Amino acid sequence: MFDEARRRKERGQDVVVGAVQPEVQAEIKPILGELEVIPTLDMEGVPAVDIAAIVRRHPEVCIVDGLAYDNLWGRRPHRWQDVEQLLAHGINVVASVNLQHIDDQRDAVEKLTRKLVKETVPREFLNTADEIVVVDAPTEDAGPELSTLREMALVLSADVIDAGLQRYLQAHDIEPAGRTHERFLVCLTSRANAEHMMASARQSASRFHCDIFTVYVRPPKASAADLKEMDELVAHAHDAGTRLDVLEADGPVESIVQYARSHGVTQIFVGHSMKHGWRTRLWGTPVSRLIRAAEGMDVRVFPH
Repeated sequence: MFDEARRRKERGQDVVVGAVQPEVQAEIKPILGELEVIPTLDMEGVPAVDIAAIVRRHPEVCIVDGLAYDNLWGRRPHRWQDVEQLLAHGINVVASVNLQHIDDQRDAVEKLTRKLVKETVPREFLNTADEIVVVDAPTEDAGPELSTLREMALVLSADVIDAGLQRYLQAHDIEPAGRTHERFLVCLTSRANAEHMMASARQSASRFHCDIFTVYVRPPKASAADLKEMDELVAHAHDAGTRLDVLEADGPVESIVQYARSHGVTQIFVGHSMKHGWRTRLWGTPVSRLIRAAEGMDVRVFPH
């Protein structure tokens, strides 16, 4: 964000910094030395954006770090409301926010990181952004939690971009082109990580505002263990707010594809075992057969 501020200044834009985190990283200090900083107000030890000073200065661009901060007093209890005030005065704002501080992302991020935050920014406010940039620090041997966080951030950014597109179309009286209604199908088994698959499906479905179907393929001669497993998956699907249909068939691939086509499914979520025996090497994995059979549909694979 501060690099962007420096680049804008070098291009001739009038840039000021309206808020900085209390503890500034060493690599940021030289950049701040090149920028004009409007001092924040001290509110009982909590820094607050000096809206009046920034409006008097009236730069082209104001940098606001820590968008999710709360103010202790005043007419605007949240920093994102300060940003709304700057925007109302015709000042462009570049701000930063962590994924866990976005209100509809907080609970999901908390489950992954075990970090609880209280200050949040409404998704509705974020959707008013003209541009969004995902900043990710690459790491080696990233675990499943980090991969999930990255996926959440990418879906979120796509949602913000889509909201901006809709505003543009409405502002210019342009009718949006028709698009296929997305429908997701989650295939549950005892070995697959059902919770992770359902969470990923719900995350994507929230962007597309689409339906989620879940199925469990039961063999014709189901054992007591199979029936118990099916009951647990039905309960899990119910807790997730979706219905689970039980398919009884010898060939799970054919049953899943037939179900998907009859329900207009566009994406299939399926688990995949990393263990392979001689039968797999001879005929291919069920997932590979499913991918070939599900022509015209996307197949998302979750290894286990």
